[in-house]
Amino acid sequence: MSDRRVNVGIVGYGTVGKGTVNVLIDNANVIKEKTGIDIFVKSVADLKINEFDDQFLRKVPNKYTDADMIINDPVIDIVVELIGGYNAAKKVILDAIEKKKHVVTANKALLAVYGTEIFKKAEEKSVQLGFEGSVGGGIPIIKVLKEDLAANNIKEIYGIINGTANYILTRMEKEGKEFDEVLKDAQRLGYAEADPTFDIEGIDTAHKITILSSIAFNTIIPFDKVFVEGISSIKQVDIDFAKKLNCKIKLLAIAKKHENDIEVRVHPTMIPERYILSKVENVFNAIYLVSDKLDRTIHYGRGAGGLPTGSAVAGDIISIARDIICGCHKRVPVLGFTKEYRSYFPVKNIDDIRSSFYLRFMALDKPGVLSKIAGVLGKYNISISAAIQPGDYSPGDVVPLVFMTHETIGRHVSDAVREIDSMEYVKSKTVVIRVEGAHRG
Repeated sequence: MSDRRVNVGIVGYGTVGKGTVNVLIDNANVIKEKTGIDIFVKSVADLKINEFDDQFLRKVPNKYTDADMIINDPVIDIVVELIGGYNAAKKVILDAIEKKKHVVTANKALLAVYGTEIFKKAEEKSVQLGFEGSVGGGIPIIKVLKEDLAANNIKEIYGIINGTANYILTRMEKEGKEFDEVLKDAQRLGYAEADPTFDIEGIDTAHKITILSSIAFNTIIPFDKVFVEGISSIKQVDIDFAKKLNCKIKLLAIAKKHENDIEVRVHPTMIPERYILSKVENVFNAIYLVSDKLDRTIHYGRGAGGLPTGSAVAGDIISIARDIICGCHKRVPVLGFTKEYRSYFPVKNIDDIRSSFYLRFMALDKPGVLSKIAGVLGKYNISISAAIQPGDYSPGDVVPLVFMTHETIGRHVSDAVREIDSMEYVKSKTVVIRVEGAHRG
């Protein structure tokens, strides 16, 4: 490989932008030794660029407030979009592709919602689009699915892919604190945003599983077909009952490929504590894959942060730079498969998915209440595998009644819970948590 410079322009100098510039400049010699390429950060653009100053930014020759200065620069080979959000980011990416510049982004929300348009445009203009940093922070998973497992039929994906939600659930489990208290701590410590909605309500996780399952299943997953439920309704009582059942509660992204359809969903999930995913704690992420030839693999690491995500972005830049040197501009399709970018498989409605369930009812402690609830469950063909009755409560108190069910159709549970919640002796909305894997009562 001949020695050559590849010029990079970075749009957005927030946490990930700073991390990416740090990686590319601080480890420039390491990258040159491994690749034979001088990857040169020629320009950085940010609306507030004049407010930033650090040792790495000082080494960047050109600093702009206008992204067009980078997009229209004829010597820029790769444009890196790290501003996040939708409209402005989408314009940067499409404008760069129109100029036939290769693009790298970590923008999972944009790709999940508007990815099809961007993927098609990149293919049409024969440019590469790297987005390793969009899922799992520094965990290499996009390339694994697109290239390393290309000989495998991916069957299932299970992911803990939001560090904020996992941090909150870990603290609740270990310290016995309620959700609201832990969330405030997470915000104070910088693990949660001032507006944490995307993280705690599962939306960020849904963006990521949309991308992963599209690549894994050779199709386009419409984001609006993904079932999303967050963790804000999880109480300490549910964490405690999970422990009694030898389980833990995690916010899981789950995708499964069936013969004629697929399921893609995000929700709190009860899993046996012996499962490896139950060991993933705090802000760490893990993606668990099941494929036909390799069977099971797990990919674990830091799922967010400037340097981990910056490392993933730099990895995309290096991969594209190598292809530029070799003259290989379409070696790997943008999503790793050669079919047209459209949906091939229907996404199964959450009510049609079979699962075991954890059900917590808050009911008056009166004779016959337990049997009445069990009777309604039986009416909808829901078989109970375990039941936990209240301990130290006085007659007439509102007490938690917990049932674990055998596998059943989600719709049956929804209908049964709706009927039970309307009964006078049930005093609050029933908590429903899906279960993956056989539990030990």
